[in-house]
Amino acid sequence: MRIVHAASEMFPYVKTGGLADVVGALAPALAVRGHEVEVYLPGYRALLEHPAAQAAERGAPFAIELGGRAVAGEIHTFRPQAGLAVRLVVRDEFFDRRHLYWNGRRDYDDNDARFSFFAQAVVEAIRRDGRGVDVVHAHDWQAGLLPLLLREAARRDGRVWARRTVFTIHNIAYQGVFPAASFALTNLPAAYRGIEGGIEYHGQISLLKAGIAFADRVTTVSPNYAREIRVPGGGCGLDGVLRARGAAVSGVLNGIDTAVWNPATDPALPATYNADDLRGKQACRTALLRQVGWGEEFSGPVFGMISRMTAAKGHDLVLAVADFFRRHKARLVVLGSGDAAIEEAFRALAAKLPAKVAVCVRLDEKMSHLVEAGADFFLMPSRAEPCGLNQMYSQAYGTVPLCGRVGGLVDTVIDLREDPEAGTGFLLEPTEDGLRGALLAAMKLHADKPWLDAVRRRGMRRDFSWAKPVAAYELLYKTEE
Repeated sequence: MRIVHAASEMFPYVKTGGLADVVGALAPALAVRGHEVEVYLPGYRALLEHPAAQAAERGAPFAIELGGRAVAGEIHTFRPQAGLAVRLVVRDEFFDRRHLYWNGRRDYDDNDARFSFFAQAVVEAIRRDGRGVDVVHAHDWQAGLLPLLLREAARRDGRVWARRTVFTIHNIAYQGVFPAASFALTNLPAAYRGIEGGIEYHGQISLLKAGIAFADRVTTVSPNYAREIRVPGGGCGLDGVLRARGAAVSGVLNGIDTAVWNPATDPALPATYNADDLRGKQACRTALLRQVGWGEEFSGPVFGMISRMTAAKGHDLVLAVADFFRRHKARLVVLGSGDAAIEEAFRALAAKLPAKVAVCVRLDEKMSHLVEAGADFFLMPSRAEPCGLNQMYSQAYGTVPLCGRVGGLVDTVIDLREDPEAGTGFLLEPTEDGLRGALLAAMKLHADKPWLDAVRRRGMRRDFSWAKPVAAYELLYKTEE
């Protein structure tokens, strides 16, 4: 098949979250299986500065009608592997900026224009190529207009440019909602303004709604999350739109890139290890303790936490039970950034308990590997988690996860308290009491080394690779309604 992906991020070129990891693993995996794969990304400053993009081929200029003015752009292309082309939609006015989506304080005022231009540029590139494609797979609100734009292009041109469209929701809380006046940027017929059959959303427009309403198939990143978002209150106002799509909506569990996240081969670690020989994990634990300024002699459990610092990820719950670390022989390493108030609260906690809590307020890919390998347990008490990747990384690295009983965490962690023989972690209610109970259960597990090692090995032997998800997407791409 000829498959086009359109997304706002792709690892290892540009990343703020899990979307980048998913696109960065799925697209190459499809190419390895013999498909012709293209990934369209906005030509951000950071992406154009990436070494892989330095020698990119520059395509002929094009122009998009955007709100009554012609906006010029270019497509730059590089090919990181056989069967895979990465195409950058370049327009300095929109993408030559320090940050991807915001200016450091709030979202960019012209995100509507930026991503309307991006989606229309992808359609124009497909039309100019002339061959048509089998599948266009759009990701999240930034590419949400694509399925509808392709329908309109087919109607105008009398030719189907994409035999099938798929739209994936990575997090329904981010909906690309803009003022009604932003509709003029889409160049769509006025009929699509309406509530019925349109992209109107409470007097505004939603680019996420556009993707849900007009793609042939809608997926999200875990089966459990697909159920959650169709329940009133769970879909952030779009549950009715999702229910209306019926069987066209499904959940495909993400995988992890085992070429990047594999403790047996990870170059970011001071020592490698596997399920049959865990000795290297102790060396990683020692390196982590040193990295944050602690002595390696500490024998109690080390808990790690890596994510954006938000209430949705449960950081406030960790702060609320911080006395656990003061009272018990346990330590906590936190890595990430996000909400300024939460960042400051964690800095204050680390200053108050320097021997118990270490906080690194930054994005640090290399250190995230060390935390995953060096910690004994991984904290992920999320209130919402469409799929989550860190709980899978943790199990692959023999680090037992403590996770909220939500979204894809339910699909990927087997609760030890419910199934001691098969369990690989702890599922908890995302409340203070739920987190305290899981922390105490983890302390009990840590005190029993043979049991702990058995749980570690069990998690490490689970298959979280992209093999099953890729096969599921292939089937989705091929199956007719």
